[in-house]
Amino acid sequence: MPKTYKIIFIGTPEYSVPTLEALIADERFKVAAVITAPDAPVGRKQILTPPPVKVATQKFNLPILQPSKLCGKDVAVQRLYGELRDIKPDAIITIAYGQIIPPEILNIPKFGCLNLHASLLPKYRGASPIQAAVKNGDAQSGVTLMKMDEGLDTGPVIAQEKITIANNETGESLHDKLAKLSAQTLLKYLPDYLAGKITLQPQDDIKASLAPKLTRQNGCIDWTKPAVEIERLVRAYYPWPGTWSTWDTHTLKIISVSSKILKSAGNQPGSIFKYNEKLAVQCGENALVIETLQLEGKKLMSAEEFLRGYGNIVGATLRAVSPTSPTK
Repeated sequence: MPKTYKIIFIGTPEYSVPTLEALIADERFKVAAVITAPDAPVGRKQILTPPPVKVATQKFNLPILQPSKLCGKDVAVQRLYGELRDIKPDAIITIAYGQIIPPEILNIPKFGCLNLHASLLPKYRGASPIQAAVKNGDAQSGVTLMKMDEGLDTGPVIAQEKITIANNETGESLHDKLAKLSAQTLLKYLPDYLAGKITLQPQDDIKASLAPKLTRQNGCIDWTKPAVEIERLVRAYYPWPGTWSTWDTHTLKIISVSSKILKSAGNQPGSIFKYNEKLAVQCGENALVIETLQLEGKKLMSAEEFLRGYGNIVGATLRAVSPTSPTK
C-alpha cells in the first residue's frame, strides 16, 4: 500500500486555497492540521471575518489553528510548538501566510518546511512578486517550490514552473493564474521530493531582487513618469493597492487605462484633456487614456460617464499628493 504523507498546511488568503484543496483531494497526502491567520475586522463596518483558508478548511472538518504569532517564549506559542510536534508531520507546506516561520517550526517536519512563492526565485523575494512582475513589464512569471530556511525566500529550490505574462495582464489575473499553477506545481513535484528523487538547487543571491510589501501610498501615480510605465502600474496594482491621484481636494482612483499610448507632448504632466469622449492625462512622456475611474465616496464610472457629471475636470491637473489619504 503506498505511503500517505502527513502534511501541515499554512496559508491565509484566497491565493492559498487552490493548493490547500488540491492537497486535501490527493490520496497521497493527509492534511493533519491547518494554520491560518486569526479572524480580522474587514470593511468600513469592521465585521470580524475569517480568512479564506479557514472558510475552505471548515468544509472538510480539519483541525484549524489561528495563532496570533509564531515566535516567542510565552505559553501560547510554546503550546503551539507542542501541538505541531505531536502531529509528527512529514512536511509543512506554506503559501502566502504572511509571517516568517521560526526555526522552532522549520525543524519539526521530517522533510522540512516547503514554500510556494509566486515568482521565479531569486527574482522578487518578498510580499509583492505578482505586482512587481506586471509593473516591470516582465515577459514571464512563475512559481517556485522551495525548502525554507531562516531567510526571506532564500531557501534552496526544489522546482519551478513558468507562465507567460499577457500584454493586458493585471495583478488580479496573474494572481489567479499563479494560484492555480501553485497547486499544480506542488502535486507534480512533492511526491518525488519526499521520495528523495530531487536534488535541491541553491539560489544565486547575486541575482536576487526584492518585492517589498505594498501600501496604498505605493499606488500614488507620479505623472512625470512615461505613459508606458504608468499603464503597467495601473494594471499591476489592480485591485491592490490600487492607483490614484489627487484632483483639487479629492482622491481620484484610476481603475483602468487604455493600453493605447497617445503620442503627446508639451503639456504639463498630470494635465487632463479630452480624447474621443474620454479623458486623457499627459505623462512625462506621451499620454494615457483613462477608461474607468472613481471619485472618493462615489461609484465607479466609465470615463464617458465621469465627463458627463464632472466636465470641469478637463483642463485640470492631477497631482501626486494626497489631500488626506487614498480612499479604501
